Amino acid sequence: MTILVTYDVDTVSISGQKRLRQVAKTCKDYGQRVQNSVFECEVTESQFILLKNRLSEIIDMELDSIRFYRLGKKSQIHTIIIGKKTSYKVDGVLLI
Repeated sequence: MTILVTYDVDTVSISGQKRLRQVAKTCKDYGQRVQNSVFECEVTESQFILLKNRLSEIIDMELDSIRFYRLGKKSQIHTIIIGKKTSYKVDGVLLI
């Protein structure tokens, strides 16, 4: 499934800045950054559960928030990008 992960981490404190880096690093393990606090991820149901659990352990539940948007199977068709195109096809080949 394709999901969109968005997050807002309170970075006023040093610990908040650390949480922000940890959230971004964790999201990067599952997908690609498309905006500063937005990741596109192609995951299985079990990977999605692991991602949610990992992020839940990182954030401060009273200060930070994370949103997950499940996109349909044909999400690529319904994705509209305005401006610089910074993403690749999640289901395509990626050479590093």
